[in-house]
Amino acid sequence: MVQRARRVLGTRAIGHTGTLDPFATGLLVVLVGRATRLARYVEAEQKTYLATARLGVATETDDLTGRPTGDAVDVGRLRSEDIARVLQGFIGTQQQRPPRYSAKHVDGERSYRLARRGVQVEPPEATVTVHGLEVVRVALPEVMFRATVSAGTYLRALARDLGERLGVGAHLTALRREAIGSLRVEDAVPLERLSREAVLPPRRALGHLPALELDEAERAAVSHGRAVATGPEISGDVALVHGEDLVAVARAEAGWLRPAVVLAAR
Repeated sequence: MVQRARRVLGTRAIGHTGTLDPFATGLLVVLVGRATRLARYVEAEQKTYLATARLGVATETDDLTGRPTGDAVDVGRLRSEDIARVLQGFIGTQQQRPPRYSAKHVDGERSYRLARRGVQVEPPEATVTVHGLEVVRVALPEVMFRATVSAGTYLRALARDLGERLGVGAHLTALRREAIGSLRVEDAVPLERLSREAVLPPRRALGHLPALELDEAERAAVSHGRAVATGPEISGDVALVHGEDLVAVARAEAGWLRPAVVLAAR
């Protein structure tokens, strides 16, 4: 995707804000030019996925690309309401064990590389938050659900843990990323329609941040990386704009807006 975007848009200053598993589909945010500096703000946003888990079979990779770790288990006894109840139990902040076949580093090496060599590796648990979770459809042995999660949450691990809590094992068979922050897949441009005209203003990538309008003097100061005064009621990350232009992202602290990332030309 990045290589294609570089060819179409005629620049190498392009980067994405988070890969998808090879079998997955959905939204990929690509930042262009000076907007690549905004990557950390997009990457940190919560994400929404539509996922399908196959109950009754666990796999080495926690998805359909891996080999089963045992015989299939009959799931006919499971009731839809029981599955929904167990899924609801994942909502909140918790420790999650990433899949062994993941990009997590273990002793300085990617976990999936160790796993492919037959090394028994267990990536360290990570703190994640499931903000929302709903059952979309139950058609045993498959369960489709929608989840809104914090950055770093593995839906493969969520499917695996669902199977474990139900006592039948499970793995992910389909995954679609529907949203990253305020950006939604239905507003995205398909690869075959990628063009210079399709590139959105950088401000669109920061829809989750509050915006503050700068006057001309403040715009000039911020463009040179200087802090400007603000009210004490403002705190956290703020998008600083001047008309339609995103000038910078600043950190509001103790009555001052201190630029962290400057996009405007000096």
